[in-house]
Amino acid sequence: MNKELSSFAARLREMSSTRHSTIGNRQFSELALELFALQYQHNPAYQKICDARGLTPETVEHWTQIPAVPTRAFKELELSCLPPGERTAVFYSSGTTEQKPSRHFHCPDSLELYETSLWSWFEPNVLAGSRFEVQSSKLIVLTPSLEQAPHSSLVHMFETVRRKLGASKSPFVGQTDPGGAWVLNFDAAVTALKSAIGHRQSAILLGTAFSFVHLLDVLTERNLHFNLPAGSRVLETGGYKNRSRTIPKEELHALITERLGVPAENIICEYGMSELSSQAYDLTIHPCIFHFPPWARVQIISPETGREVAGGETGLIRVFDLANVFSVMAIQTEDLVVRHGHGFELIGRAQFVEPRGCSLMMVEFLAPPLSPPCGERVVKGRERGPIT
Repeated sequence: MNKELSSFAARLREMSSTRHSTIGNRQFSELALELFALQYQHNPAYQKICDARGLTPETVEHWTQIPAVPTRAFKELELSCLPPGERTAVFYSSGTTEQKPSRHFHCPDSLELYETSLWSWFEPNVLAGSRFEVQSSKLIVLTPSLEQAPHSSLVHMFETVRRKLGASKSPFVGQTDPGGAWVLNFDAAVTALKSAIGHRQSAILLGTAFSFVHLLDVLTERNLHFNLPAGSRVLETGGYKNRSRTIPKEELHALITERLGVPAENIICEYGMSELSSQAYDLTIHPCIFHFPPWARVQIISPETGREVAGGETGLIRVFDLANVFSVMAIQTEDLVVRHGHGFELIGRAQFVEPRGCSLMMVEFLAPPLSPPCGERVVKGRERGPIT
């Protein structure tokens, strides 16, 4: 195991596990430049992309200049700092139209950091609030278990939440069909909902948007209503991926309130992907404005100019995730969003012709890098300061 990367991961675990952790702009840039140098050195595929753009640790002076890799590159290239023999786990993307899935390789150190990062941001965004007792709550997960979906980052996340909450090993009411698709065990879901109501337990329902549609459609068909105990909350995430009918988010949330009795302010949206190690949560009811944790930064990039858009404008989200220690920190997504200050509102997926093989080097991400914000130029090699 690379000692420098493991040491960086250990430091970030300590930072991200601290309650109310903050990382100021200067410290973030210093950490990002340090990690960029390590990933350039130990990730051969990423080094080639950086060299093709003429951006190296010797020329990059600010985190905004660090080369971002398109998510589609994770399908074609092994974008990992880990030698094959040290890759103990892999997450695959879940899209249904891909010729091959994205791959994000992990080792014990990276999984430990992934779990620390996700729990440190999940707890204050999903579990915080009045009239909610975590210890007496009931967890209900509308996905298959980790045993059935071992390569899903989302299922790994939900399994981590289960362990952190000390819940039983049977809150998963989804399963996989013979083709590997996720389906809902409706009877198991109804039994879990009735149990929460019967024991007067606040419920935590976790699932994808399409799994909630499957549940709500059957509840509507059978004219069933539940009134979950006060403090119950719902986390919905992900797109529909042609696995159910697609409905506007406002309609989905209204149906959740109508059929499950969970008020709109207790329905939380999550944004994540298999290529990242951190997640974003919405902090408002409408529109849903997502924010990443302090150890990540986002830019909303115009696909026409490659430059950051102004507030209220639409662009593609680019994420700089320090928790991605053993792969690539800077990820360019295909998700269209509207910029709202330091947060964003998710619009949908941009449509591109998928590049293959060497053409990945020539995609639009060769746009010129952003200049550092005024007054934030960082001197390489500066000693790390305290968390601010």
